[in-house]
Amino acid sequence: MRRDHPISMAAGIMPEATPVQLVEAAAAAGFDYGGMWMEAADWTSATTRAVSQALRDTGLRLLDIEVVWLRPGPPDPNHVRLIEVGAELGARNVLAVSSDPDRSATIDKLGALMERGQAMGIRINLEFGAWSAARTIHEAMDLLRQIDSPAAGLLIDTLHWSRSGGTLADLDAVPPRWLGYAQLCDAPFDGPSSTDPAALLTEAIDDRLPTGGGGLPLRDFLAHLPAGLPLAIEERSRPLRERWPDLTDRARAVARTTRMFLDGLAADHTAPSSDPRSSIA
Repeated sequence: MRRDHPISMAAGIMPEATPVQLVEAAAAAGFDYGGMWMEAADWTSATTRAVSQALRDTGLRLLDIEVVWLRPGPPDPNHVRLIEVGAELGARNVLAVSSDPDRSATIDKLGALMERGQAMGIRINLEFGAWSAARTIHEAMDLLRQIDSPAAGLLIDTLHWSRSGGTLADLDAVPPRWLGYAQLCDAPFDGPSSTDPAALLTEAIDDRLPTGGGGLPLRDFLAHLPAGLPLAIEERSRPLRERWPDLTDRARAVARTTRMFLDGLAADHTAPSSDPRSSIA
């Protein structure tokens, strides 16, 4: 397998960071892209200007901005604002999650946001997980088919895909047009029960492992993704935060372990075969 996937530092790696610190840490660690978290209550036009300047100063590009979290009730105007800020900052993707149990409302809200995203040139990616209203890859794909928007995206996180019973065949069934990026991390092979959303959410926030440090089938997962698809490294981990309190050191640690894993896959791919038949023309 070639190591041809650009990597991005997911914002969740450092929840305590300011928006500018997210840019600076990702750039210092040599990530190809960065991720951005937007807290609507704290984000001002001055924040946008400061992040824009940091992106110019470092040369970093944003892969995504998060999070549009759909909840019961009327549409949240801050979701449109997040899309507009993301587009202004040059982000390629918006991460969206739904916890609205009303399927029709979810479709209407996502559809409206995708219309706005299409106008702004940014993709709206629905992430699924057993703790959300779109619990599996099948449920998320069904929602996207119903919306049928050119700006629709499906965000596949290795942890959520594994814990919700996803298969490699499921990955092959995803229309390539829906894939703007994927999220990569590792975890123990066995995890919380798929019927325990609270435990699954806790694992997702605090107990992820570095790529290659657990038991998820990451090699096979990557083999079933399009070549060159960007990967957001979503190593949310309490031990990671405690071991590396310095944000730049933490970003460098994540980048290092990720590149070691991907380089190992590339080495395996290019190593000569021990089968003597491989040399026969």
